[in-house]
Amino acid sequence: MSVVTLVVLALTVAVAAFVQGSSGLGFALIVAPVAGIVDPGLVPVFVLASMIPLNLYVAWRERASLDLRGAGWITGARLAATPAGLALLWLIPERSLGLFVGVATLLAAVVSLAAPAFTPGRAAYVGAGAVTGLTETATGVGGPPLALVYQHRPPAELRATVAACFLVGEVASLVLLFATGKAQAGQLGASALLLPAIAVGAWLSRLVHDRLDARRMRLFVLVFALVSGLVLVVGV
Repeated sequence: MSVVTLVVLALTVAVAAFVQGSSGLGFALIVAPVAGIVDPGLVPVFVLASMIPLNLYVAWRERASLDLRGAGWITGARLAATPAGLALLWLIPERSLGLFVGVATLLAAVVSLAAPAFTPGRAAYVGAGAVTGLTETATGVGGPPLALVYQHRPPAELRATVAACFLVGEVASLVLLFATGKAQAGQLGASALLLPAIAVGAWLSRLVHDRLDARRMRLFVLVFALVSGLVLVVGV
């Protein structure tokens, strides 16, 4: 990995960690398109591995607001859908993965921006978990369905529940990717190198997470995702 690539990823990861630590989502939406542009081979292992320490921190920090019922349904559906996400990796050539990430990011952002307000129930939890398991395992991007379910809940509940669901799902996806040979230990090196950048972003989010307008922050993330997805699609 070149110095320029490392610097670009470090800055991207730090910003993404700050955004997700503050609003509850955004890390993968920001990092996956950039990683797909600078080095498609980093997707999805780099994104999944980088999110584990961040989500562990956020889930612990916001543990008092965790929605256990919703997290249970989402996690069950997410784990059930993980093998389907792995199948996408087998079906999509590596050279086309960047395009797939871009399209998936665009669709997820558009759906999240356009969706009307609603009160989540079991069907919404299961649906969000299934879609997350499919897309996150294949591309590292799984936040929009969960954000959609919790977008009208208190910000602390969104952050805690999304972080807890991500944490379990990311570990499961990585285990399956390594077990089937779709990931190698060397791909974890970039995540390890960028742990300081993740820590900086997470620490900064601690200073502002309880004062930010979460709705505006989510809007910013989704607009950024639209732009990033377009750049990735056009670049391919």
